[in-house]
Amino acid sequence: MERARWVECPRDAWQGFSRFIPTEEKVAFLKKLLEAGFSHLDLTSFVSPKWVPQMQDAEAVLRALPPPEGRTYLAIVANEKGLERALGAENLTHVGYPFSLSETFQRKNTNRSIAESWPLVAEMVRRVEGRLGLVVYLSMAFGNPYGDPWSVEGVLEAIARLRDLGVKEIALADTYGVADAERIFAVLSRAVERFGPEGLGAHLHARPEGVLAKVEAVLRAGVSWLEGALAGVGGCPFAGDELVGNLPTERVLPFLEEKGFATGVDLSRLPLLAEEAARLRLLYA
Repeated sequence: MERARWVECPRDAWQGFSRFIPTEEKVAFLKKLLEAGFSHLDLTSFVSPKWVPQMQDAEAVLRALPPPEGRTYLAIVANEKGLERALGAENLTHVGYPFSLSETFQRKNTNRSIAESWPLVAEMVRRVEGRLGLVVYLSMAFGNPYGDPWSVEGVLEAIARLRDLGVKEIALADTYGVADAERIFAVLSRAVERFGPEGLGAHLHARPEGVLAKVEAVLRAGVSWLEGALAGVGGCPFAGDELVGNLPTERVLPFLEEKGFATGVDLSRLPLLAEEAARLRLLYA
């Protein structure tokens, strides 16, 4: 069986919760994920507690986890200060930088322009070499709600420029969750045609009825790196639709295995893990 790369994203699920999840509860949940066989976790972020108070315990969470031992522990960083914290953190293996193709959203999300972001990415590539892996998330890769310019060619140009800088891992994100399966296939298939499938991923948001069609579009384009969260928790507050969330792990992983992809995860544990994810949302969202 071909191996799929599934990135479980509790960080994306939790970051918008209004009440702080105690560090020990975060760690207990993350350890359950590891015990179930999840090997790629997007688990925290090094950003200002003023803007994302839920992630103020990033260092403590990482310190409390078992050594990665071949697994991926990723944290999001948005600026030089976050990168400094990441470089000093225990157990971290990767950093992720959110790079929006929408000028409006890049300023909202990182407080810098697209033009100002390119030198930062180049600096990240240089600073993490030999120490951490780097994933760049191309957000608004399938369009944006602001009327900012967007085209498939623009997406391809951004990927090419990132590759030229030395970024090997790039995930295209449907940040506000309304790109249909046809557009997802159109963009990803062009990207695979030009760059090959290696190092290309998809981070999508969807309404419940659209989940599997979007996953099918990703696979049909030749991409087998997908991301999501148990119970579909999280998503984009800009979507304007409460039903738009992360791809629900407990639906996607069995679908991937039906399609002939190995996930390495014990599927029998997914229902209880999804219940736990939903319980955390009920308690803290």
